[in-house]
Parts: sequence; structure tokens; C-alpha cells
Amino acid sequence: MALLFDNFDDWKKAAELKKAPLYQAVLDFEVQQKGKSEEEIWEGVQNAFEVMKEAVVSGLNEDMTSHSGMINNGAKKVMGYKTPVLSAEFQKLISRALAAKEVNSCMGRVVAAPTAGASGILPGVLVTLQEIHDIPDRKICEALLIGAGVALILEKRASIAGAVGGCQAETGAAGAMASAGIAYCLGGSNDQIFNAVAITIQCMLGLVCDPVAGLVEIPCVVRNASAAAIANSSAQIALADVSAVIPVDECVDAMGEVGQSMEERYKETALGGLAATKTGQAISKRVLIQDIDIEEE
Repeated sequence: MALLFDNFDDWKKAAELKKAPLYQAVLDFEVQQKGKSEEEIWEGVQNAFEVMKEAVVSGLNEDMTSHSGMINNGAKKVMGYKTPVLSAEFQKLISRALAAKEVNSCMGRVVAAPTAGASGILPGVLVTLQEIHDIPDRKICEALLIGAGVALILEKRASIAGAVGGCQAETGAAGAMASAGIAYCLGGSNDQIFNAVAITIQCMLGLVCDPVAGLVEIPCVVRNASAAAIANSSAQIALADVSAVIPVDECVDAMGEVGQSMEERYKETALGGLAATKTGQAISKRVLIQDIDIEEE
């Protein structure tokens, strides 16, 4: 098929028919599309995970101050705060998601998963998951392939672009990818993995894309942290066999319908939401003046 499978139900049925793990279909698709061997595909996925880990480390150890000034080492501040809201692990999760996304906002190297604007979610989730549960890299790479399959279906049936479907399509998609990965790594069934996706989509349905000054900084960075938290809560719920009630494919269709009906000012145009606030407009003018000054120099 051109885009792996058209829906999650077909993916599940094919995996069960072949008695193969969910990631195998994505691996086969990658081999076919890129004309590479399975070994080369695994090496590529491992490299992507290494870049994710590097982004987490960079964001927590290097200066993360963006040109606009809106990003100013937030990840390090959260990691260093003395009182965890829930636990040290939760604090690490949030800090790491912020860190990887701040690297993107400060023009560093990240993995677009599925987009650069959502690049902190999978790193924050998977690095923390691996640390807590001592999960081997190979298992994490299998989870990344499953996440890629999730993104391909979302792209086909709804969207993974903020300019098309709002932030639900970017951080929402990344959160769904991450929750599927968590459920898989912790031994979830195919039904539980896809139920985690459905619950995540339900939690993030309708989220608008309203970048202040048109930059992928505010509120994008903090939304990466919140999506990482939602991914974990969704996986926890799904692994306990709590049903999403609405099947995953219907949730995806709902995401597509909401995205289509969303006004253009809420689709990465910086014309609505937070971008249209008094402070947001003032920041936009200030950033524009800074850019002009730099060009003149």
C-alpha cells in the first residue's frame, strides 16, 4: 500500500494474520520505500534515537536562549527546581521534553517526530521510559517504528501539520506516537497500544496552533511537555484495559473533521489565539525590529 495501511484496524488484522509484531509491517514498508536492507533501516532508527538523546543532553547542559528571548533555559530551571510536583521521574520527563524542543527553538539538531515543532515529545518520553524500566535500545527502536506507523496513518486520515490541522495535528500526533511506544515497551497488546493512541487523540482534540510572532517557541515548547505527560497518562489508562470507547480510527476521523473546520487563524498563521493577544502582538513587533537590525548589520 502507498501509505502502509489506511487505518489501524487493517494494521492490526494484518499483524495478527501474519503473527508478526506491529513494527514488522512498518519495517517492511521502510525497506520497500527506501530500497535498503533491514539492517540499514535499524541503523537509521538507532541513529535517530541517538540524536534524540543528544538533544535532551544538549538542552539540559548548554545555553538555550533563543533569538527572540522567549526561550531562556526553561528545561534547566524545571530540572533544577527543588520540589517535584509528583515525583523526580515526572520532573525528568517534563524537563527532557522541554530540553529537546528548546534545542529546536535554538536552531540545534533534532529529530522531526513527526515534526520539528513536536520534536521534544518522543525524546522526553522514551529517554525517561528507558531509564525507569531499563529498556534496551532495540525495544525502543521497535517502538519508534510503531510510532512511525501511527504517524503515517494520521497523516493520511487527518494531518500531522499545524498549518492544516492545528497543534492537535503536531503535538497531538507526537503524543499518540509516544503513547503507542510506551504501551508497546511495557508489554501491551495490539488493542492496548491502539487504545493508547485513541485516548491521546481524545485528550488533545481541538488544540489550535497559535505561535507567538510566528515562531515555533511559545506556546510550542510547553505544549511538548504537556503532550509528553498526556502520552504517559494515556498509556497508563490503556494498559489497565480502560477502553477509549470510541475506536481509534473513529478518533482519527474526528481529528480530521475538527482540523478541517478549524478557522485559518488557528492554523499556524499567528493571527489568532495567544499570537493575537496584546503581549503576543508586542513580542511580534519587537522580534520583527530585531530581525531588521540584524539584516542591516
